Amino acid sequence: MKANDHPRPILIGELSCRTGVPARLLRYYEEQDLLHPERDSNGYRRYGAADLDRVEQIRGLLDSGLTTEIIRRILPYLGCGIHLPAQCLTAETAQLLEREAERLGQRIDCLSRNRDAILGYLAAVRGSASANSA
Repeated sequence: MKANDHPRPILIGELSCRTGVPARLLRYYEEQDLLHPERDSNGYRRYGAADLDRVEQIRGLLDSGLTTEIIRRILPYLGCGIHLPAQCLTAETAQLLEREAERLGQRIDCLSRNRDAILGYLAAVRGSASANSA
């Protein structure tokens, strides 16, 4: 590989465009110790190609309801899916994950009830509209 063949760094604006995550949130991820960009001499953040995947992974974990605290604890052990080595699972982290799993289960139940209510409403309205047009 030639010296000028190295992948060029990705600046925060480009990372934001490519991931759909606002630059403000990318800075927040850095504050939360989830992202670790390098810095140019002028202070600009420089991201690598792996940070594209990392940001998408963080978004997916946040979207699933995990907190940044939990993500910070498990992110170093995540590759393709969740693979937390047993020796890294402390009693404290296990408790935290169990509480989070319970909270997610409650959220899923609530979302399922809301989905069912919406579908029930649509069925009732469509049934009423069909009866009125007949």
